[in-house]
Amino acid sequence: MSVLARIGTGVRRAGSYFAESWQELKKVKWPTRRELVTYTGVVLGTVAALAVFFYLIDVILGALVMFLMR
Repeated sequence: MSVLARIGTGVRRAGSYFAESWQELKKVKWPTRRELVTYTGVVLGTVAALAVFFYLIDVILGALVMFLMR
């Protein structure tokens, strides 16, 4: 098999891959704007709550270590 034939085969396979991927993307049920805003709010709220939780744990454990090192 010549080099040009192998390149052509690779190009055809890549084209087929992208065509199939595009067909799969057409099947996806994309979220509505309202769903997207809701989910984003849930994620940001969860991240904020976890940040506060870990901050409090850090402060408490830091104070405990300082108390024990006296």
